[in-house]
Amino acid sequence: MRILVLAFAAALACLLVLPAAGSAQGGSVLVTRVDTTITPVVADHLREGVRIAGREGAAAYLVEIDTPGGLLESTRRIVQDFFSSPVPVIVYVSPSGARAASAGAYITMSAHIAAMAPGTHIGAGTPVTGQGDKASEKVVNDSAAFAVSIAERRGRSTAFADDMVRKGTAWPDSRALRGDVIDVVAPSRGALLKDVDGTTVSVGPPDAQRQVVLHTAGVRTTEHGLGFFGELRQLLASPELAFLFLSIGTLAVLYELASPGIGVAGITGALLLVLGFAALSVLPFNLAGLFLLLLAAALFVAEVLTPGVGVFAAGGTVSLVLAGIFLFRGELGVDPAVLWPTALVVGGGALLAGRLAWRARRAPALTGHDALIGSRAVVHRAADGTGQALVEGAWWTVRGRDEPVAAGQHVRVVGREGLDLIVDPADPADPADPAEPAEPAEPAEPAEPHEGRCDTEENTP
Repeated sequence: MRILVLAFAAALACLLVLPAAGSAQGGSVLVTRVDTTITPVVADHLREGVRIAGREGAAAYLVEIDTPGGLLESTRRIVQDFFSSPVPVIVYVSPSGARAASAGAYITMSAHIAAMAPGTHIGAGTPVTGQGDKASEKVVNDSAAFAVSIAERRGRSTAFADDMVRKGTAWPDSRALRGDVIDVVAPSRGALLKDVDGTTVSVGPPDAQRQVVLHTAGVRTTEHGLGFFGELRQLLASPELAFLFLSIGTLAVLYELASPGIGVAGITGALLLVLGFAALSVLPFNLAGLFLLLLAAALFVAEVLTPGVGVFAAGGTVSLVLAGIFLFRGELGVDPAVLWPTALVVGGGALLAGRLAWRARRAPALTGHDALIGSRAVVHRAADGTGQALVEGAWWTVRGRDEPVAAGQHVRVVGREGLDLIVDPADPADPADPAEPAEPAEPAEPAEPHEGRCDTEENTP
C-alpha cells in the first residue's frame, strides 16, 4: 500500500510540474493510406490509427487521402476522433491528380495540418442519397452547419465550407492554399514533413487541450495498413453486395431443401449468407429491414414445403423488395437496378424450387427395395413353387402370391419377404415387359483332336 501511495504521489507531482506546451518528439510518424470510399471500416481503421499513434507517442499521425467521398455518419466519427486526437493529425491529399471530394473534404479540413499535393483538388461536399440524387434541404442544411463548424474549429475558410456543401464548390490546391482552406502544398511526403516541422498545434479534447510543437523533419515513417481482413471488410461494405449475398444465398439454400443432393447448393448458400451478414456487420442497418428479410426467407421456405399457386413466392418477393428499401440507414440504399432484378429472380427461383420439391415428393422411390415394386421379369427356372428371375440387373428368388410360378412365366413384383420377391402373373403382351434375357451359355466341350485333312467347307478358316 505504501508503494502504491508513493507511486501515485510521484505521478501527481509530475503532472503538476509539466509545462503547458509539449513537444511531439516521438520516434516516428504513423502513416495511413486511404484511397477508397469512406465507410465504417475506414472510420474504425482511422480510429485505431489515432489510438496507436497516441499510445506510442508518435510525432504525428499522417493520413494520405484520395477519395470520392463516402458515408456522412462515418465521416462524423472520423472528424470527432481527429478533434480529440492526443497527437497532431496531418491529412495530405496525394498523389498528384488525387482528390478530397465530399466526405474527404470534411476529413481534410478537420486535421490539425491540411496539405495537398500539386494537381489535386478539394470540395464538392453536397450530400446525396444512395441513388445519387441530391439530399433533402434538411440534410443539406445539417451538412453545411457541420462543415462550417469544422472550419471554425481549425481556423479555415467558413465561406468555402458552406459553398462546398450548398453549391458543390471545389477548389484546386493553389486556390485552396490562398483561400485558407489548407495549410501547405507539398510535392511529396518528405517535403511535407519538412515543411510542417516546427509548427505549433493544439491537440486533445476541447476541455484538455495542450500546445504541441511538431518535430517531423527527417523522422522515419511507419505504415499502418488495413491488412487482409480489413481489405475484405472494406470490399464487403457495399449495400448492393450485402443484398445480393443474402438474396442469392437464400435461393441456394432453398434449392438444397427442394432437391437434396451432394450439398453444393447448400454449402454455396451458407457461404453467401455468411458473407452477407459480414457485410451487414460493417454497414448501418435497420432492424425493420432485417425482419423483412427474414420474413421473405420464411415465405420462400413455405413455398418449397407447401407449393401451391405461388402465393408464398409472391409474398416473399414483395417482402424482399421492402427489405432492400428499408434495410440500410441514412444515405445508404440498394440501387434499384440491383434491387428489382434480384427480387424477381429470387421469387421466380423459389417458385421453381417449390415445383421441383412437389415433383420429387410425388415421384416413386428410386432406391432401396421399394424401387423393385412394379418391376416386370420372366421366370427362368422354377422348382417347388419358386423360381429365379432377373430383376433390375440382379437374380432374385420369386414366389407367387396366390399360386406357384412356372418357368417362362411373365410376372410383376408386388412385394418382398426377406430375400424373396412376391410376384403376380403379368400379361406377356404388355409392351412394358422387359426383353427376356438370354440364358447363360453352357461352356462348350473341348473339341476332340482329329486327324486327316480339313477339306470341308465348315472347317476352312
